[in-house]
Amino acid sequence: MDVVHFSIGSILSIALQALLLSSSYGSLEPYDLLYNNAVEAFYRNDYKDVVRHMEGALRSYAEVRQTKVRCRLRCQNQHPFDSASMDLQFFDVVLRRSYCQNECIEEKVGTQSMHKISEDVIQDFHRRIPYNYLQLAYQKLKQLDKAAAAAHTYFQANPESVEMDQNLEQYKALEGTNLDHFVDREARPHQRSFSAGVKLYDNANYEEAISLFEEALQEYYRADVECRALCQGPQRFEEQDHILYRYSLYQLVSDHFTQVLHCEHECVRDLSTRPGRLSPMENYLPLHYDYLQFAYYQLNMVEEALACAQSYLLFHEGDEFMTENVEYYREAIGHDLKPREAEWYLRRHEQELELLMIGSDNMHVELTEGVTSYWNSLGGREDSNRIPSGTDGWMEYVPISEKKNFTLAPPQELREGGPLVYDSVQLIQNSQALNGTQRVLLDDVMSVEECAELKNLAHTITMAGDGYRGKMSPHTPNERFEGATVLKALQYGYEGRVPLKSARLFYDVSERARRIIESYFLLNSTLHFSYTHLVCRTAITGQQDHRNDLSHPIHADNCLLDPEANECWKEAPAYTYRDYSALLYLNGDFEGGEFIFTEMDAKTVTAQVKPKCGRMVGFSSGGENPHGVRAVTRGQRCAVALWFTLDPLFRELERLQADEVVQALDNQSSQSKWDTSLNINPKDEL
Repeated sequence: MDVVHFSIGSILSIALQALLLSSSYGSLEPYDLLYNNAVEAFYRNDYKDVVRHMEGALRSYAEVRQTKVRCRLRCQNQHPFDSASMDLQFFDVVLRRSYCQNECIEEKVGTQSMHKISEDVIQDFHRRIPYNYLQLAYQKLKQLDKAAAAAHTYFQANPESVEMDQNLEQYKALEGTNLDHFVDREARPHQRSFSAGVKLYDNANYEEAISLFEEALQEYYRADVECRALCQGPQRFEEQDHILYRYSLYQLVSDHFTQVLHCEHECVRDLSTRPGRLSPMENYLPLHYDYLQFAYYQLNMVEEALACAQSYLLFHEGDEFMTENVEYYREAIGHDLKPREAEWYLRRHEQELELLMIGSDNMHVELTEGVTSYWNSLGGREDSNRIPSGTDGWMEYVPISEKKNFTLAPPQELREGGPLVYDSVQLIQNSQALNGTQRVLLDDVMSVEECAELKNLAHTITMAGDGYRGKMSPHTPNERFEGATVLKALQYGYEGRVPLKSARLFYDVSERARRIIESYFLLNSTLHFSYTHLVCRTAITGQQDHRNDLSHPIHADNCLLDPEANECWKEAPAYTYRDYSALLYLNGDFEGGEFIFTEMDAKTVTAQVKPKCGRMVGFSSGGENPHGVRAVTRGQRCAVALWFTLDPLFRELERLQADEVVQALDNQSSQSKWDTSLNINPKDEL
């Protein structure tokens, strides 16, 4: 078979030629306008228009992205930096490159080049929300193959969506669909080729596996070039919004390029992270060379195996197993070989890390005589040494926002004791009384009547496993877990299956809890909902004798608790973006079910809370507050579970949708009930 080897230079040349040899696409209609048109068509039940506008929006979105890549690469190549340039020459290149990009992008996409897209729409496209509309529209149009593809595409980036998971199972059971229809329309070529290569490798089909792994590497480096080009746009810094930020021209330029550098360095995490996941695939890039070295060996292509093994050792120097392989391959062919393209890749990674560390104190690099050298180190110069960036699981790298002494904004000061907002609410215990930090116990957050109303609501709308990926007993086989979200409650109210007043109470009570937590802990920024869950856990009759388990094991909400090491690792699959948590109880007429705080050892109990109507425990979500729930041995324990984030990017999607529904309801409060003219947001996946 023909084996394709390639260099970084050839990859960039191929990528540039492919990107630049494209004709003008004329004026594109902005994808946010097409998106809005599709949503409006959905409200009108005009599903053909939904498909027409939404497919157009997706095409426009993809074309704008590719146009930015093409133009930035072309202009970067046409206006390179000279290492001997002084300040004025540097800014001359910057201005010419900027003019080139603006002209190029406007030529390709027309007036849309000046059109600003809202952050909400951008986030919808990142989260693949358009595919949710499409799967509903295609379903109505009886185009089940396209509906299945749209549903599958959405689910890849939203694996927590129980509703879409159920939809996919229904599509699979329908006549007219087969497994070939369940494709990811947004699949990234390098990840798709790698995954397919692994399957062939596992089946000992080494020849075809090699072809796919080599293809995956080419696609990976090509994607890296595109990702880095997309970083060459406007940057925004929280520090610049602060009144004490004293900036000069050079500081602004330095901050901009430091942010660009950080963005480029993060490309490797992006390229090795699957849709809907928070963390990259471990050891992603080196694994390509590991698989290849063994596959080549199986085909007796020892020279190729040696080059790949040498490349793997660049990432894991001194690895005992691979070092032995290298010695074996050298002896077999009688000579040595250099590593492949990864050598240049790693060199760039090291340069980026050095520069990031230089800027770690205050993000300011003086741009005097060294301004151009600094920019060249960022990759501004186009020459034979220009290489893609990178690290993924094979080298420890802490993002800038998490580096000590390298934060873009001051950390949240931990305080408590603020107003309780509502007159009826009573402070029972603070952090000191609860033997910890950032803890509070409150009573009378709800009245007895409100507790009873929400408990009746729970009996009607909660379903076994809802909120727990369909698992009836996710934490213990001795209890049944049932849950429901705010959006589901509003839907039931809209359909007349529960009193709309009760559904609205669920919404209002959770907002009441959010305001109390935000105020009591004296947070200086808005607290957003991360997840809202009405949940009941019920003791299963006949399974309560000699129980020694917990209703919910000891854990922390935003990190992985390691009791043996007394550590809590802030990494996936933990919900690392959660900052505060709260539990608002609806009843106390059951046995067991006490909420407990522990030390990091997950054994030493520091505080215990007995649930009752209107009682709420709130706390920060990190490793400082490990907690769990004792076994519920008789009866049913119901509560509103709430998690909050200070990062608006991680706001709960269903909460945003519920906000829209409630706003529409308030706007039509004169009506006795909702009618078909009410615009219910179809993002609710119902």
